[in-house]
Amino acid sequence: MAYAIDFGTSNTVVTRWNSATNQPETLSLEGASVKQAQNPPLIPSLLYVEDAAQSQVVIGQAVRDRGLDVTSDARFFRNFKRGIGADLQGFLPELDGQAIRFEQVGQWYLEQVIQQFQATEPEISQSLTFTVPVDSFESYRLWLGQVAQRSQIEQVRLLDEPTAAALGYGLADQEVLLVIDFGGGTLDLSLVRLAAAQSSQPSTKPLGFILKWGDKDFAQTSGQKNKVAQVLAKAGLNIGGADLDNWILNHFVKTQELSISPVTLRLAERLKIQLSLQTQAQEVYFNDETFDSYDLQLERAQFEEILKQQQFFEKLDGAMGQIVQQAQRQGLELSDVNAVLLVGGTSQIPAVQTWVQTYFDTTKIRSNKPFEAIAQGALQISQNVEVKDFLYHGYGIRYWDRRIKAHNWHSIIRPGQPYPMNKPVELTLGASIEDQPQIELVIGELAGDNAQTEVYFDGDRLITRNLESSATAVKALNDSDAARGIAELDPPGSPGRDRIKVMFSVNQKRFLCITVEDLLTQRTLLSDQPVVQLS
Repeated sequence: MAYAIDFGTSNTVVTRWNSATNQPETLSLEGASVKQAQNPPLIPSLLYVEDAAQSQVVIGQAVRDRGLDVTSDARFFRNFKRGIGADLQGFLPELDGQAIRFEQVGQWYLEQVIQQFQATEPEISQSLTFTVPVDSFESYRLWLGQVAQRSQIEQVRLLDEPTAAALGYGLADQEVLLVIDFGGGTLDLSLVRLAAAQSSQPSTKPLGFILKWGDKDFAQTSGQKNKVAQVLAKAGLNIGGADLDNWILNHFVKTQELSISPVTLRLAERLKIQLSLQTQAQEVYFNDETFDSYDLQLERAQFEEILKQQQFFEKLDGAMGQIVQQAQRQGLELSDVNAVLLVGGTSQIPAVQTWVQTYFDTTKIRSNKPFEAIAQGALQISQNVEVKDFLYHGYGIRYWDRRIKAHNWHSIIRPGQPYPMNKPVELTLGASIEDQPQIELVIGELAGDNAQTEVYFDGDRLITRNLESSATAVKALNDSDAARGIAELDPPGSPGRDRIKVMFSVNQKRFLCITVEDLLTQRTLLSDQPVVQLS
């Protein structure tokens, strides 16, 4: 039995593969899932901390049912996925003597989801697939693996969300699919070709990207032909439905002097959802304890004007432009796309669908599985589907730039590199002073040029803002005292000769690994060590 979790900014979906029906099915979590006739059972990505010291939390719909999401309480968290691994501007509260970080909040949430399912679905402990945003950094992927390890999951796979969605729509082989995954926190676009494998020989490689705990071998063999999902192009933006909620709320702050609170933010979200179904929306709220009352009305045309003021469609055009450029390098045009798959709640907004129609004929656009396609598609990599992907981020090493008199980054592996890599990149280093005891090297994951995102607090709200900059955004993988030293030199090093050889490669799990050899002693100091795990 295979299981998958699509951990989203707004909602989380858990699925399993039913071997009896040979079909995926979405699971409901008692008390935590929303029960709505028009939607599958979604678990709201909400968390309330009752006791931080004892890790006692409330998650999902239970937070709303108890009214814990409508008070300005530091114990309530929403949109916390956006803060995991981010260089956060601002401070999180201290609760019950515990310093709180978004990684801890996300861990509490996912552990509760997994533990509650383990009570009724014990097989979830054997194999679990997590989906991840296209633009996610290694630190986020490592964090997910650590959550799975703490939950005693024996085997965990990671798969990009839009690639999973392409598999989840269940279209025929030989299709070129464009997935537009627009959820609560991110916009991900991915161009994927689905095809049958060319060889019928049994596969001995792990399917998907597997993180293994202990010594158990999870490689799978099959006499059947594997399907292949080849990623041709991808782009990502740190923008989603949560931003649209904030834009709507800011509109009422300006026009009606509305106060900002969890209640008013929730009302703004409801207005947005209503406007996906009708041209006018209204939300009325009255608190019989505080006597606060709100009557908010918004027309679809006003909402679309708010989006234009935020240059929303220009941002979408920029992401589509990246897809077009990458596709053209492989001889493909947008006209070669067989189907466009819309995924995520934000993709259901009429203005977004109208934007998609400016690029594609309506007969190619499909939007009937906005919430389940990712989680259900993630199950496919346990069903003899092989994924061929490439790096969205590059990697580099930090050096002192004498021209600008500051640290800068030298690229060693560029974006677009297929992985796992067949041939490592080599770098030779020497000592810079006499009797040098070790050689240090700071290695970073490099995002695209002119694409930096700031995450900060505005009161109780977690806000993201895209920044224009000529500098490349970098997430250092090992910039700590314990991790910078990649080679202990024994005997100590001296200037004037090469001392160590460093080999960089990206493995099946999309982690950058290094092997370090001491050229003097002929010893291997590190062997295929994931850089993000050096500390």
